[in-house]
Amino acid sequence: MSKKLWEPSPIVKKNSNLFAFENYISKKLKIKFNRNYEKLLNWSIKNSPEFWSRFWDFSKIKGIKSNKNFRKSKTFYKNLFLPGSRLNFGENLLSKNNKEKAVTFISENGFREERSWRQLNLNTNKISKFLKKINIKKGDRVAAYMPNTIETVEAFIATTSLGGIWSSCSPDFGSKGVIERFSQINPKVLFITDQYFYNGKKIDILNRLPEILKLIPSIKSVVISNYPGKKFIKNKYKFKKINLFKWNELMQTNAERIDFKRFDFETELAILYSSGTTGKPKCICHRSGGVLIQHMKEHQLHCNIKEYDNVFYFTTCGWMMWNWLVSSLASKASIVLFDGSPMFKSADLLLKIAQREKITLFGISAKYVDALRKFKPKLKYKFKLNKLRTICSTGSPLSEESFKYVYKHIKKNVHLSSISGGTDIVSCFVLGNLYQPVNKGEIQNNGLALDVDVLSDKGKSLKNSKGELVCKNPFPSMPLKFWNDKNDIKFKSAYFNRFKNIWHHGDYAEIKNSGGYIIHGRSDTTLNPGGVRLGTAEIYSEIEKFKEIKESIVVGQSWDNDVRIVLFTVMSKNYSLTAELINKIKLQIKKNASPRHVPSKIIVVKDIPRTKSGKIVELAVKSKIEGSKIKNIEALANPEALEQYSNLKELSF
Repeated sequence: MSKKLWEPSPIVKKNSNLFAFENYISKKLKIKFNRNYEKLLNWSIKNSPEFWSRFWDFSKIKGIKSNKNFRKSKTFYKNLFLPGSRLNFGENLLSKNNKEKAVTFISENGFREERSWRQLNLNTNKISKFLKKINIKKGDRVAAYMPNTIETVEAFIATTSLGGIWSSCSPDFGSKGVIERFSQINPKVLFITDQYFYNGKKIDILNRLPEILKLIPSIKSVVISNYPGKKFIKNKYKFKKINLFKWNELMQTNAERIDFKRFDFETELAILYSSGTTGKPKCICHRSGGVLIQHMKEHQLHCNIKEYDNVFYFTTCGWMMWNWLVSSLASKASIVLFDGSPMFKSADLLLKIAQREKITLFGISAKYVDALRKFKPKLKYKFKLNKLRTICSTGSPLSEESFKYVYKHIKKNVHLSSISGGTDIVSCFVLGNLYQPVNKGEIQNNGLALDVDVLSDKGKSLKNSKGELVCKNPFPSMPLKFWNDKNDIKFKSAYFNRFKNIWHHGDYAEIKNSGGYIIHGRSDTTLNPGGVRLGTAEIYSEIEKFKEIKESIVVGQSWDNDVRIVLFTVMSKNYSLTAELINKIKLQIKKNASPRHVPSKIIVVKDIPRTKSGKIVELAVKSKIEGSKIKNIEALANPEALEQYSNLKELSF
């Protein structure tokens, strides 16, 4: 059976940004690529510094590009691209200033509002003026505890336009999670919303403010915005030595035109946080120029984003995909923000939005596709989605079943681009392109100019065999540093301890003959029964085929001087785990994965613990069943779910 699900037509290829870039390079360098992605990829890797310099010119980044492409260093992450170049991140995101639509906000209850490019510029100018007034300068940290609203985007752009360092947490983080993160970076100002809504429930955020201010004394100014379409919750708290401002009051001021100062390419842009499931969250500091040029490359060359497109990604402000979404503005595209539950009152709510808003790039998680497949197994092209060209999926590996579901039920003629990277690089290592076909279960190829590979434990390149995902050449969106990490000790430990001078990403992966990738999950959660390394993804892909099972989590339990595989399942409504179903599950895993993948125990649970961004946390479950301490339970969205994994009788024999 063919694995090919879709291939772009010659017209699609010819009209793509990728083809325009190929022509641009061909004319400049007299090289022919003939719409061959592997040829273009190989050239970009071998000539990485020139690639990034040429892409700056092609994408018309606003700034001053130096005549130097690269500054070499023996230390992997200290290699510098375009040294001496200067730009302003905020200026590049404010790429237009007219009456056309720039940003749309939609809440789960259907409230909708728009900002034109002119309004976006105007409001950003007002916030920038305010930040200057309270003496925010280059390098100062600005924190945001906000939902996915237009105000959050405006505060972000204003911060970056002044050279401030942005850091955000979404409201689904409790007070402790926010304090644990922001207290490490000492922000001067906090943007906060009065409330937010999830699955019909109203959550008051302002009642968390006293504890936050008490435990983060660096915060001297607070700006409170109200949730769009809702009445403002009055602040009933009084604070000494804290300046309180209302967003609406700041919007009444006269705006001055921002004088965009150009900062060095390496200037700090934002601090993002690791999930914190294995200890205190790491503060990952990213650089302005590297993030901008990498995002624009991914948007334009890999996702074919163009001016007037409508780009949507289901995300919160606490996830790196929010940064990725907002950067689409630099390519003159319009962005659509959604806040709330993706299945509020309707499993296909996001698809309704995609049709109504004429979305061209629809970004979702693999978990969402899987849930849609189970709730709407016979969707059968219910929505026309005439404008939709690209569906992106990330967050976890997209199963073969979900690949097929997209083409059988959502849209036949669409570029399904499974992507994988992470908070560490605030971008992707492997993703899609419009020159190659989409194969079932595979991410299409490396990102341009990234020498991504899969290595054995001994550092040998592997094909059609599982190993560690690495990048063997430096790239602009490498993080600058970890905050408060003297001599880069934690930084080097995170990425460079495994292989000498090679970025070790921590994903267990496989490269197929097609050049496509399969991600088998995080390598720190691989299973080792009998000393053989197995990925969890193969088990999940089989479990997802069972309508009886809503979701599952797989862990390895230390047992009898070995490791045994334990599968926990949440059952679908009206189904139970019978002996017959257990046998069916084991037989299917044995047949389609291997006998080694068959779980020793299958146990029903009511819920599965997840991070705030929706990723299941296998390590936390493993720690719980083995009685080990869970280092950072606050990183979980539903920590109470872990209690059902304690002292299970089924795991005592």
